[in-house]
Amino acid sequence: MFKLVIVNLFRNPLRTFLTMASVMVALFLFCTLGGVLDTLQESIKVGSQSRLVVRNKISLVQWIPMAYRQRIEAVPGVKRCAVQNWFGAADPADSRGFFAQFGVDDPYFAIYNPDIDIVQSSPVQAASVVPEGVNPKLASYFLERTACVVGEKLLLKKGWKLGQTITLAGTIFPGPWPFTIRAVYRAKNKSFGEEIMFFHYKYLSEKGMGGQEAVGTYVLELSDPSQASTVLNAIDSQFENAAPATLTETEQAFQAGFVSMYGNIPFVLRVIGLAIVFSILLIAANTMMTSIRERTGEFGVLKTLGFTDGQVFGMVVIEAAIITLGGGLIGALGAKFAVDGNAVFGAFLPPMSVYWGTVLTGIAIALVIGAVSGLVPAMQASRLRIVDALRRVE
Repeated sequence: MFKLVIVNLFRNPLRTFLTMASVMVALFLFCTLGGVLDTLQESIKVGSQSRLVVRNKISLVQWIPMAYRQRIEAVPGVKRCAVQNWFGAADPADSRGFFAQFGVDDPYFAIYNPDIDIVQSSPVQAASVVPEGVNPKLASYFLERTACVVGEKLLLKKGWKLGQTITLAGTIFPGPWPFTIRAVYRAKNKSFGEEIMFFHYKYLSEKGMGGQEAVGTYVLELSDPSQASTVLNAIDSQFENAAPATLTETEQAFQAGFVSMYGNIPFVLRVIGLAIVFSILLIAANTMMTSIRERTGEFGVLKTLGFTDGQVFGMVVIEAAIITLGGGLIGALGAKFAVDGNAVFGAFLPPMSVYWGTVLTGIAIALVIGAVSGLVPAMQASRLRIVDALRRVE
């Protein structure tokens, strides 16, 4: 009977192909939309409970003074304090190839040393003092004011090379900005991202701010992560009546704040996903109904030859399941391998993630759609009387 099912599938190959293609595209979109939800969930895992982020209480785009740093470092429980400023320049050679850039100071690489590996670095031509806790491979970076560190994926995507001087066009800080790639990092955790560029905060301050030292965010490493709530309250209480006031939160909570900015997007994506599922159900059901109507006489012949109602019913359901499951497998797995790992949100969210749970959900949906779309035609075919069916035999 299974051979008969295969033969029936290829009796009208164009229709079978188009139906499978529609299911494939629909399940690809469904799993990709699910991947966006997975990425939002993954973004919350980026942050660490052992690190805090201090920013302007009014808005993330408002500065806080460098003078706050000394008072923050004096708070008991703060091990290290680093500056992190958003740069926001563009690559003139690839205007649409957005990537994140941050001006950071020396302690930043000590704080994030457990999260990154330096896989390439320029040879050191002179003596260099590497700050405590920083990977010694970054020695060449600290010798040059215009030096930068880039992610491995960004290096490959842009076609850059170690030691190459690149020039970015400033937006927030206008003008041409030359940088020399002195090190390449690889993230130990995928969610950290490998399409980011880091450079010296002093270079940004001198060239872009006229020597002023305004800070976007402070990143703090704690001596004891269990004291995070005590430390953040102590910091904010110091600047409660200052202008500007600060908002201190764990890195995980800070990252989750970006997710909240997307508002009802998760709900919208779920609605779109359900609409896609309903659409492919209608497509598959219409295809099977058409196929069964065309073969009414054949079902009469099969029953005459001894096929039972149950066998006819199973044959039609299996036929529908193969069409939808085949397209569903290709679409769901295609979303996993084509979308997973791509950076589409810059540095605000980690690279796209498509969980295997999302893929399996898509495959299960395809299987259910096949069963449901074939259910009514299968019932009609199994209940068909031989006499009524044979009337249509030409």
